[in-house]
Amino acid sequence: MSARRSAAAQPQENQPGTPGQASSRAGRRAQRGAGAAAPKERVPNERAPRPVHVRQSSAFAGGRLWWHFILDGAVIAVLLGIAILGFGPTFGHDPAYLVAGFGAIVLGLGVAAMGAHWRLGLISMVGVGFLVYMIFGSALAAPQEALLGFLPSWDSLRGLLLGIMLSWKQLLTLAPPVGTSVDVLVVPYLSAFVAAIVAGTLAWRVRNVYWALVPVVALFITAILFGTAEVFLPVLRGSLLTVGAIVWLAYRHELLRREMAGSISANQQVQDAAGARTSLLRRIGLGAGVILVASAVTMAAAPALTQSSDREVLRDTVIPPPDLHALPSPLTKFRDYVKNEKDTVLFTVEGLPKNGRVRIAAMDNYDGVVFNVDPNSSASFSPIGDPNALNQGSKGEGSAVGLVIDGYSGVWIPNVAVAASLSYQSAQGATPTLYLNKESGTALNLQGIAKGDAYSMDVAFPQVDGNKLAGSDYARVNLPKLENVPQVVGTKANEFVGEADTPLKKVQALEGAFQREGKFSNGLEGQTQSNSGHSAARITKMLSGKEMVGDDEQYATAMVLMARHLGIPARVVMGFYLDEKDANNGASTIKMKGADVHAWVEVNFAGLGWVPFNPTPDKDHVPNPPEPQNASKPKPQVLQPPPPPQEPADLPPDSAPDALDTDGKKDSQAGIWGTILMIVGVAAIPIIIIALPLILIVVLKSRRRKKRHTTGLPTDRVGGGWSEVMSLATDLGASVNSSGTRRETAVSLYSAFPTTQGTTALLAEKADAAIFGPGQPSEEDVATYWQHVEHSVQGMSGSVGFWKRQRAKFSPRSLLADAKARAQSRAQSKALSREQSKDSPGGHWATGLAQDQGGDGIRSKLAQMMKKKS
Repeated sequence: MSARRSAAAQPQENQPGTPGQASSRAGRRAQRGAGAAAPKERVPNERAPRPVHVRQSSAFAGGRLWWHFILDGAVIAVLLGIAILGFGPTFGHDPAYLVAGFGAIVLGLGVAAMGAHWRLGLISMVGVGFLVYMIFGSALAAPQEALLGFLPSWDSLRGLLLGIMLSWKQLLTLAPPVGTSVDVLVVPYLSAFVAAIVAGTLAWRVRNVYWALVPVVALFITAILFGTAEVFLPVLRGSLLTVGAIVWLAYRHELLRREMAGSISANQQVQDAAGARTSLLRRIGLGAGVILVASAVTMAAAPALTQSSDREVLRDTVIPPPDLHALPSPLTKFRDYVKNEKDTVLFTVEGLPKNGRVRIAAMDNYDGVVFNVDPNSSASFSPIGDPNALNQGSKGEGSAVGLVIDGYSGVWIPNVAVAASLSYQSAQGATPTLYLNKESGTALNLQGIAKGDAYSMDVAFPQVDGNKLAGSDYARVNLPKLENVPQVVGTKANEFVGEADTPLKKVQALEGAFQREGKFSNGLEGQTQSNSGHSAARITKMLSGKEMVGDDEQYATAMVLMARHLGIPARVVMGFYLDEKDANNGASTIKMKGADVHAWVEVNFAGLGWVPFNPTPDKDHVPNPPEPQNASKPKPQVLQPPPPPQEPADLPPDSAPDALDTDGKKDSQAGIWGTILMIVGVAAIPIIIIALPLILIVVLKSRRRKKRHTTGLPTDRVGGGWSEVMSLATDLGASVNSSGTRRETAVSLYSAFPTTQGTTALLAEKADAAIFGPGQPSEEDVATYWQHVEHSVQGMSGSVGFWKRQRAKFSPRSLLADAKARAQSRAQSKALSREQSKDSPGGHWATGLAQDQGGDGIRSKLAQMMKKKS
């Protein structure tokens, strides 16, 4: 016990990096040295002592107080929690993802604390982390599959194990909200668990605490990439993350500074209370200023960075939506419902309110032949993750609506308004994968809808306020460009709208014109002929005739084409509803038949969504019967003789019928090449702007090098070679003292470029010998000197990395240093000229001395003048 107390009484000898430890190490080395000089004689039967394995001390056993580590853990937990909140829109803000994420953060920090205390290695940390992940994962990430909601079961353990690899794809392929099964909850649970382990380990076991923010930022980015286009509190979360990280890093930096100051102090510190208090207040003020600036920048930049609605996330790019172009347009079956299935019961609806509508599809893409659904216009179709919480975000009174399929077939699921849930039961037993487009309010069953399928929906029927609608503008919606639209559409649109000056009045003008002037006909037996389809030719015939004749298919198409021509966001919707005068309208159970099919127009108003309009005229607005024509007696036909054959016309020999075509092709090709060159030129402007300064720097350096090598006396060219070496050293970031001698400068460059010490020293010596020696060096000496310069320059460039060489190549530092030296030289020259007379004996050489800055420059000029005198 006394030995333990004596060992505990001297903790500094066991602390790494302390003077006591250094002395103890020196003592042990001395003992080993003495033992080597005089080895101890070993007794024959004496046992060798067993080696003592000393376990490394805990990472928490330093000089820091215990609450410092708790504060680190709390800050890391808060920062990781801010990142976890980014998964909110993906899970429909269900609390289950918060339980999984925050629980994983606590577990991860606990594993990190265990590893820091016992100094566990990588393999041990992975093993402990895997056990903790599997044991507690059932309660946090698999409550639906676990026994009693928290005990591990075969399903929960299997989901946790497979979720490590498969949950990421599962989360991306489901339409949000994705639900709370283990298949998707593993993503926030596992990502937060790993991030907490790594962040805690780096904060408690690595000296540079800045690395601990890497897993925090990684979790923040993961929540964004695996999230939705909806942004959840971006300004608040970004500001809290930035401010919290800066405050914590400043706190840890201050602790590290104090620890380092205490460890390197050899003498007792002098206590200056006033100075310490001033320094502390200065640091606090500086930190507060940094926090305020960071908060202001974050608050200002966040709205600009998050105001775009087209947010790119992985679910929109990694997993492509269903190929709807391979599906026929639902509108092509409109006339078939009217003609062949008008008395067929397609499905039975329960709970549909009066004047309620059952939607099939919303179509916004037109190619001149058909209106179809464009998957990339407003929102793509994604698999439904949680059918019980579609999270449509609608406003209105909710009610339960049920449908039972009878004679209806296809892939489009008949649905009502905006469904908040969808419980589907297939007649074949297995529940199929359903796809949902929230923007259009339509759903798909790619396996096909069969007789006997039944499903129920919680539907909210939005109520449109007429006053708000009258004062609303059109919403900004991403709609595809229409193609092959007839020209008569634009003419009629301007005619129908007339002097309407508000958004609502323009739409009502189009709707009213069709209802007043249009004639209704399905083309059935006993009705006026009316062709089916809504191609460009069919719409042109309807709008250009004496009377507009058609049904819902043609009128809805024509109004949408006109609205889109006027810049109005509109689309065609096909579905089923009963006429207002039908006795069954508003009944609790309705049997929808083929005769109840309709097509209408929806226009998107800002703040109100898609509002329906009915351009189809009443069924009693039938076309006028054709006017009777007087019968005429045909005249007897007389056989006329055939006309005489005509001789072919002789063309002049210089006629070239293809010349115009050839010139036209040449002009067309020239126009195409001109357009391409113009596009390339415009695109190259920013590249030229960026590259022009770099090219100018390279040209100036090349010109300077050539001037140094070829201009002036041999001594000037030797000095120019030395200046070339100094310029490269300056561009590479070395500190060059321009006032020192060449040999002193060469010595100062040894540490920066150790591989060229001999060459640099030789260049300095030869330059001094050539400049200060008698006479001028020969051309051969100058050429040899520049060869050494080339060797030194290559060695200096080769001693650094590729990117540093490129930075030096385009660096303007040496050019700026030369310009600064020339400016100082001119200033000194003017000063000396003013002080001394031009006719004085020393006036001219004193002025020449000022032309070169630094010790070598003055000495070199003096040596040259002495050579000239001799």
